[in-house]
Amino acid sequence: MSFNRTDSPERKNTLLIFIIPDSGTFVKAFAASIFAILLGMILRGEKMEPIMIVRNLYKIYHQGENEVRALDGVSLTVDKGEFVAIVGRSGSGKSTLMNVLGCLDTPTSGEYILDGENVDALSEDQLSDIRNRKIGFIFQGFNLVPGLTALENVELPLSYRGIPREERHALAEDALFRVGLKERMRHRPSQMSGGQQQRVAIARAIAARPPIILADEPTGNLDTKSGAAVMDILHGLHEEGRTVLLITHDERIAQRAQRRVAIRDGVLEEAVRPRLLV
Repeated sequence: MSFNRTDSPERKNTLLIFIIPDSGTFVKAFAASIFAILLGMILRGEKMEPIMIVRNLYKIYHQGENEVRALDGVSLTVDKGEFVAIVGRSGSGKSTLMNVLGCLDTPTSGEYILDGENVDALSEDQLSDIRNRKIGFIFQGFNLVPGLTALENVELPLSYRGIPREERHALAEDALFRVGLKERMRHRPSQMSGGQQQRVAIARAIAARPPIILADEPTGNLDTKSGAAVMDILHGLHEEGRTVLLITHDERIAQRAQRRVAIRDGVLEEAVRPRLLV
C-alpha cells in the first residue's frame, strides 16, 4: 500500500510504504489504523521525531563469581507519540530496561538520549527533575497511601513539586475524572476494587500532564475486564499525543500497542512495524 503527495510546492515528494506482515483480519484492521495515523501526519506536515534513543546499553550484575547481564547490548529508538509494548517473561530484563528509561537506574555502559539530553551527563537533581516533569510512572503494585483518599493520593506528588494547592486540586480532579473515578474521589483505597485502585494510580501518573508514560505490568494484578479498561485509558493517552511505553509479559496485551518489541535474556528482538519512508 502506498501514497504519494506532490500537490504542495513546499514539500518534497513523499512516499508512504506500508508493509503488512500477515493477512489476518486483526492485522488488516491494525494496519489500516496505523496507515491512517501516518497518512494524517503527512498531510499535516508532521515528522516522526525520536524522544528516546538507546545505544548499546548494558546492565551487568555480579553475583559472586557469576556475571548476570540484565541488559545485553540493547539499542532502541522510540518516537514522540508512539505506543510501544516491550514484552518478555519474568527475568527477561524488561523491568530493568524500564527503570533505565525512566531514569530510576543507571546502566553499566551505553548511551541514553532522552528528549535530546544525554542522561549520563545529568546530575541526580536533574534526573529527579526529569522524572517529575517528563515521565508518569504506572506500576503493577498500585502504591497508594492507605490513609489518603483517591484525590489526596493523586495530589500528593503534585505537592512535592510545589504546585499551589488550588492548582494541584484542579489537576487531580481532572485526572480522576478522565479515568472514570469522578464519584470515587473521596474514597480510600480499601473502599475500591483493584481496577479502581489502578485507575487512581494512572490518574496520579497523568495529573501533571507528562509527555511520557511508563507502565510496568499495569494489568498484572487485574481481572480481564479491569485490564481492558486500563488499556483503553492508555490508548486514550496515546491518541492525545503522549508517548506510552508498556512493559508486560502478556502477548495479548502487547498486541494492542502500536509497536511490539520482545526482550529475552536482556536482548531485544524487535518485530516488524509500519515504516515511513520520505
